[in-house]
Amino acid sequence: MKRLLARLWRSLRGPVKWRLLYLSQDKFMVGVTGVVRDPDGNVLLLRHRFWAEDRQWGLPTGGAQRGETFEQTVVREVREETGLEVRVGEMVQLRSGFQLRVEVAYAAGYTGGGTMRLNPMEILEARWCAPDDLPKGLLESHRRLIEASHP
Repeated sequence: MKRLLARLWRSLRGPVKWRLLYLSQDKFMVGVTGVVRDPDGNVLLLRHRFWAEDRQWGLPTGGAQRGETFEQTVVREVREETGLEVRVGEMVQLRSGFQLRVEVAYAAGYTGGGTMRLNPMEILEARWCAPDDLPKGLLESHRRLIEASHP
């Protein structure tokens, strides 16, 4: 039986094989986070409207879109949520997250471009914080990302 399945699998061609693989695998959402720092080393933190009230503070975060690199996701999410322009640096973390979620985080630097204008649908407040003066209600996982990405 195993030989027959192997022979059948090898006889399949590109698109059919890829479709079968796609259908047989779990699908994942990819959450991308940016640890954005200004030239003084302060971290951009956002108070998110849809997050739990006791832990609304966190880093700019959003879902990757089809065909978008993770670096492009960081740039887009920061721009959408704050109006600011960033330059993406090195990857800080790649891990499996809650249920069917993959989480990716990158260090990023504020370029000085753009004007702070919050997306009122998603973001209640934004502030630049020194790494040793982070607000109460910051997600613990984001606190660890800030520590891990310290220059």
